[in-house]
Amino acid sequence: MVVLNKIYTKTGDAGETALGNGARVAKHAMRVAAYGTVDETNATVGLARQHATGEMDAQLAMIQNDLFDLGADLCRPDMEKDAEAEYPPLRMADSQVARLEAEIDAMNKDLEPLRSFILPGGSALAAQLHLCRTVSRRAERLSVELATIETVNPAAVKYLNRLSDWFFVAGRVANSNGADDVLWVPGANR
Repeated sequence: MVVLNKIYTKTGDAGETALGNGARVAKHAMRVAAYGTVDETNATVGLARQHATGEMDAQLAMIQNDLFDLGADLCRPDMEKDAEAEYPPLRMADSQVARLEAEIDAMNKDLEPLRSFILPGGSALAAQLHLCRTVSRRAERLSVELATIETVNPAAVKYLNRLSDWFFVAGRVANSNGADDVLWVPGANR
């Protein structure tokens, strides 16, 4: 259980923070940048939920919870030491990736195939979902970069990859199932 009774601790005043295993690292460390961008993604999802209703809002709520799981996963290095941990570290699971894939397939079945790239926009919800997409892509890039220097749970990277796809398709759904997508017109302003 998490208990937060004092918000500021002053332990980060010198530019360091604690990882999930207690190790202290610079606040600009690659691992901190990766899970910090996952947190930023979660904040953009909170903004999108201001415009979502029904099933879309429920799915976004699940994604927000998953993003906390993902942050917990990324803040805990040394996966090879998980068995030695005092309590089992929270790790992303392939079932979370599979759920996103099933939701993408369900949303995509009613959409016409794209014949052009689309511009981020349309409805307020679609615009917010495109922002979620781009921030989640940055989180993915940082996590992939982190994986070149440290161990990263492969399910975490897969989740981020599917998540940006989920946001793209959900953005089309939010644009009247693609009818209100804003199409890119190459060279239109030359």
